Amino acid sequence: MKNDMLSAHFSLDELVRSETATQRKIDNTPTPEVVKNLRRLADVLEKIRHEVVNDLPLRISSGYRGKSLNTVVGGTANSAHLTGLAADLTCSNFGTPRELCAAIAQSEVPFDQVIVEFDRWVHVGLAPEGQIPRRQVLRIDQTGTRLGV
Repeated sequence: MKNDMLSAHFSLDELVRSETATQRKIDNTPTPEVVKNLRRLADVLEKIRHEVVNDLPLRISSGYRGKSLNTVVGGTANSAHLTGLAADLTCSNFGTPRELCAAIAQSEVPFDQVIVEFDRWVHVGLAPEGQIPRRQVLRIDQTGTRLGV
């Protein structure tokens, strides 16, 4: 199951993989509902890859996180990662995380939140099915403070 492709460039394995889960023996297997959300997420990641970064590869550092994994990594209790509606990514061949965030924010990509986190990666979150995306653009600084961009 984990090698299933969710889209042309993103696999289920890529969007659930976690070194922390492996090291700590945490089961990070998604439910069928989460897999459905991960397919939506993969479609949005394809849009980012094609429309924003001109088909450059995206590096996904975090996708789905089950509750136990989310707690261990210090994720928020209402994180979109918990439902398979968020990914943390970089595209070093495109630019810095701030540049990537700005490009996504200016695009037509249907995101709920795009957040530059610690100037190290970009969090892209989707709205739950049926909800209108807020298109929030935020930055989390080195102290963990959320700031508008």
